[in-house]
Amino acid sequence: MEKPKTYQDAFEELQLLVCKMENAEISVDELAGMIKRATLLINICKKKLTDTEEEVKVLLEKL
Repeated sequence: MEKPKTYQDAFEELQLLVCKMENAEISVDELAGMIKRATLLINICKKKLTDTEEEVKVLLEKL
């Protein structure tokens, strides 16, 4: 799977993974892969939020 390009893409995929984990019987092998992907998606979302917060902070300081 490729890396999502936007926060929205990563967040939506993460929501789908969580739903699958909550509502489906999945094997240990599938679960391990899903958790690995979810971790990547969480890190992407976290970085994008942090980067945006920094950008906003810089812009507000310029006002």
